[in-house]
Amino acid sequence: MPTDLMPLLYAVVIGYLCGSVPFGLLLTRAAGLGDIRDIGSGNIGATNVLRTGNRQVAAATLVLDAAKAALPILFAGYYWGANAAMLAAIGALLGHCFPVWLNFKGGKGVSVMIGSLLALSWPVGLIFCAVWLVIAFAQRMSSLAALTATATAPIFAFVLVNEWLAGAIAIMAIVLFFQHRENIARLMAGTEPKIGSENKAS
Repeated sequence: MPTDLMPLLYAVVIGYLCGSVPFGLLLTRAAGLGDIRDIGSGNIGATNVLRTGNRQVAAATLVLDAAKAALPILFAGYYWGANAAMLAAIGALLGHCFPVWLNFKGGKGVSVMIGSLLALSWPVGLIFCAVWLVIAFAQRMSSLAALTATATAPIFAFVLVNEWLAGAIAIMAIVLFFQHRENIARLMAGTEPKIGSENKAS
C-alpha cells in the first residue's frame, strides 16, 4: 500500500476502535442497572439507556459516545489532515453501530454523529443539534428529529464548508438511516412512539 494512504487507513482503524467502545453497556453495568441489551429496544445508545430511568447514566452515555467520535477525529485531523479526519468520523460511526466486540450489534449513531459533526465543523454540529431540538419539541419523536437533522446535515456542510465534508456526512447519514430502518417503518405506519411514551419499541 502506498505510504501516503497509510495515514488514511490508520484514521479509519483508530476511529473504528474508539467508536466501538460500548459506553452504554459499560456504564449501565457499572451503575447496577443490568445489561442494557435486555432493556427496551436492546440498543446500547443513550436513548435506550434513558429507559432505565437513570438520567445521569444516559447523559454520561451521550457525552462519552460523542467524545469517542470527536477525539479520533481531532487526532487524525491534527496529524494527517482533513481527509483523515473525515475517514476517522466514518470509522467511529461504523465502530459504534457495528462493534466487533458485540457481534456487530451496536447503537443507532446519533450521539456519534453529534460528536463527529462538532469535531469536523462545529457550526454544522450546532445546526444539527438545533434541528434535532426543533423537531423533537414540535413532533415529540426522537427518531424523526434525528432523521431530519441527519438528512439536512450534508446540505449545511456543503453550504458552509465544502463538497468533501458534505460527501462524508452523506455516507454517515446512510449508515444512520439504515440503523433507524425500523423507526422509519413505524413512522410511515404512524405507530412510532413519542418522547415520554410508555411504548418501549424503539
